[in-house]
Amino acid sequence: MFEFLAQAPASTIFLLCFSLFLVLFFEFINGFHDTANAVATVIYTQAMQPWHAVLLSGIFNFLGVLSGGLAVAYAIVNLLPVDLLTSGDSRYLMAMIFAIVGGAIIWNLLTWHLGLPASSSHTLIGAILGVGLTHALLTHASLTKGVNWSKAADVGMSLLFSPFFGFFLAFLLLIGIRRFLPYANIHQTPYLRSGVRGKKHPPFWTRFLLILSACGVSFAHGSNDGQKGVGLVMLALLCILPHHFLIDIHADRYQMERVYHAAGQLNDYAQTHQAQLLQQFPAENADQNHCQVAYLSQYAASLQSNIKNHPDLNTMDNGNRWQMRRDALCLASISKQIAMTPEDKNYLTQLREDFTRPIEYAPLWVIVAIASALGLGTMIGWKRVVKTVGEGIGRSHMTYAQGVCAQLTAGISIAAANLFGLPVSTTQILSSAVVGTAVANKSGVQMSTVRNILLAWLFTFPVAMLLAGIFYFLMTCFL
Repeated sequence: MFEFLAQAPASTIFLLCFSLFLVLFFEFINGFHDTANAVATVIYTQAMQPWHAVLLSGIFNFLGVLSGGLAVAYAIVNLLPVDLLTSGDSRYLMAMIFAIVGGAIIWNLLTWHLGLPASSSHTLIGAILGVGLTHALLTHASLTKGVNWSKAADVGMSLLFSPFFGFFLAFLLLIGIRRFLPYANIHQTPYLRSGVRGKKHPPFWTRFLLILSACGVSFAHGSNDGQKGVGLVMLALLCILPHHFLIDIHADRYQMERVYHAAGQLNDYAQTHQAQLLQQFPAENADQNHCQVAYLSQYAASLQSNIKNHPDLNTMDNGNRWQMRRDALCLASISKQIAMTPEDKNYLTQLREDFTRPIEYAPLWVIVAIASALGLGTMIGWKRVVKTVGEGIGRSHMTYAQGVCAQLTAGISIAAANLFGLPVSTTQILSSAVVGTAVANKSGVQMSTVRNILLAWLFTFPVAMLLAGIFYFLMTCFL
């Protein structure tokens, strides 16, 4: 499984271990930073003992990463411009990894220390954008080329609107429960039930829903946030051991034949619409800007030639592997830009999936390592955020109904985002859902806490971008 280390020099092994340590530490922090939100309501409502809750959450986070797929992982990776990902310049690539993870870790630890349910997703994406823009400045490239803005727009929209979706869905769920079950025990608070009625736990079905929804949130969190860690590990492997990880050398012949035919089909489509495409996408300087529509035929021919000349991917040298990765990424990027009709868009989406088969992958050991780090991180550091979510948002103590509605909302929202391969923030969705239930319950919200959460949300992007950009600049000077 780790045969790629057999011939690696000691310096390469050290860089790899250090990079993996940073990424796994980030996921560990993510575990006790974000996953505290998953167990906040189930602990606060006394549906489970704290250590039982965090252990169960850790297990479901682990399972979520294992079954989550890779769509979100590469949605994060592909925020970076294709020219940086395929440059082959190890100095820039290593600086990129350390800057992204270092900036994200610092901001996550700071917000956790302050007890603020800030978003690890926001932090990570802000760090990636900061590195991309700083790289553009350092290489005197246009800022429009410093980030994959089309992918950034998709990610940004999901992060922007998911809290509003969380607020309104939780609001409507609680309104529905209040309407159809106006006098049920589910509307009690833990303090009323235990202090006045002497009962420690919620009613059976309420407790069941709280535990089930907490497991669902943990599973969904693992499947979404865990993928971000997988993407970071693959970036590190790509930078440090490109010969082994630039492409999936275990891809079978059938997969490569699909890539080969997809290149021909995309080229045929471009030839059919050549006049419109040349007018819409005029050729620029190919040395400075990768992935231009005007050079689609060259990318397709190069990719097909590489596949034809290397039936066994193990025989490829580094140059050919970089070339295959570059051509496949360029064709995948172009296929997203040139659709003329909605029907064409569906056709090109299928072709894009074929192009990414040999380059968007992850070994099983990477997924297990990330799942373990996220699961273990869940088991510590949860107390600060639990108190904020349970008592700091609403003016009165959280009811069982509020806890159920908030957790159901978070689980549904994150699962939906996974279907579309979009990274979202567990923290933002759950916090906004708790606010929605407080409004629906007519108990009011504590504006000081909400203001602090909003400020953390507002400053996460620029601070993470600034930290990662500074780190990237300094590292390119010394690496």
